[in-house]
Amino acid sequence: MKLFHDTISVDLSTGPDIADITGDLREVVQRSTITQGMISLCCIGSTGSITTIEYEPGVVEDLKEAVNRLAPPGAHYRHEMAWHDGNGHSHVQAALLGPSISLSLVDGRLSLGTWQQVVVINHDNKPRRRKVAVTIVGT
Repeated sequence: MKLFHDTISVDLSTGPDIADITGDLREVVQRSTITQGMISLCCIGSTGSITTIEYEPGVVEDLKEAVNRLAPPGAHYRHEMAWHDGNGHSHVQAALLGPSISLSLVDGRLSLGTWQQVVVINHDNKPRRRKVAVTIVGT
């Protein structure tokens, strides 16, 4: 059993902004030399999230609109009472989608559907460099 760890960094605009990191993950998998196992991804920070979608312009815009409907900017958030930083919605949006995912690694390839890509999302009210911790365990 082997363990491999790496980090992917992505510069994102004011949220919600979404970036496809599937190609970066494939490079990490190749560097790991692990062909069978699990890959775990965690977006570092309380206003970022990670998920899978079909990364095409329509779905990207639909997802942005959906998270803004679920936790709209400008609504009342108790977080604002503590920090006055205007990003209460960012924390709620990120929590709803979640900071991490795990995927199977089979024959040196990510187990993803034909139209499925891994994306990282910045929900914050300012641009951010999002770091994604990548851990691969397997043989």
